[in-house]
Amino acid sequence: MAIQVSSVSDTYAKDVFTDKGFFCGKVEDIECDLKRFKVRSLVIRAMKGSYLSKMLGDKKGVVIPFPMVQAIGDVILIKHIVPPTVEEEATSGSRGGRETSMDDVSTTNAVDD
Repeated sequence: MAIQVSSVSDTYAKDVFTDKGFFCGKVEDIECDLKRFKVRSLVIRAMKGSYLSKMLGDKKGVVIPFPMVQAIGDVILIKHIVPPTVEEEATSGSRGGRETSMDDVSTTNAVDD
């Protein structure tokens, strides 16, 4: 089922959590496909002390593909992200399950302060 967004501006600065309840940060920007009138991805700023900031280290944020978004309401829920392990990096095979590796998302330092 597709997620309906009534207004793109409603998603800015919303809190983002994984489906396991970990706080990731806030929506900083949105990438849209103007030809298809669809949201492509969300840029999430990693807040200090958040699950995402601990994973990213000195990076400021991450670009989450919109298919990873599970719900938009008072907060935004995304699929759980796990850091890649040495075993996953070596095999890089298919992952069954709901968790998504950091290999599937893009990190960014381009988030404005």
